[in-house]
Amino acid sequence: MLSLAIVGLMVGLMIGRLTTPDERELQQVQVVQDGLDLWFNEEPELHGENVEGTVALLFQARGKAQQGQLSLQGKPVSWRLQHSQEGLLLTVVAARPLRGEWAGAEDAGRWRVQVKLHE
Repeated sequence: MLSLAIVGLMVGLMIGRLTTPDERELQQVQVVQDGLDLWFNEEPELHGENVEGTVALLFQARGKAQQGQLSLQGKPVSWRLQHSQEGLLLTVVAARPLRGEWAGAEDAGRWRVQVKLHE
């Protein structure tokens, strides 16, 4: 009887593991002309705002913290991806006010969020 209970428990755990969706994960950040492309394994929940000349995007996903720079109309722009309690926070700042637009779409079996920046 005990062995049947153990077998039932193991089968239940395996079925649960198979039906649990994968956690959303940031796989790659790519600097492109006038913005960034962020690649995820699945579509993340996203909340974004333009706040006082800064672009801030919050992704319900996990990934590694990173930072970098890009060039917008020949001028430097800094971006930083960091962990927060709600997920991953992307902040884009420059010495002048920025505005951003973002859109996500499936591409080659992955999810791409394109962030386009302008002054």
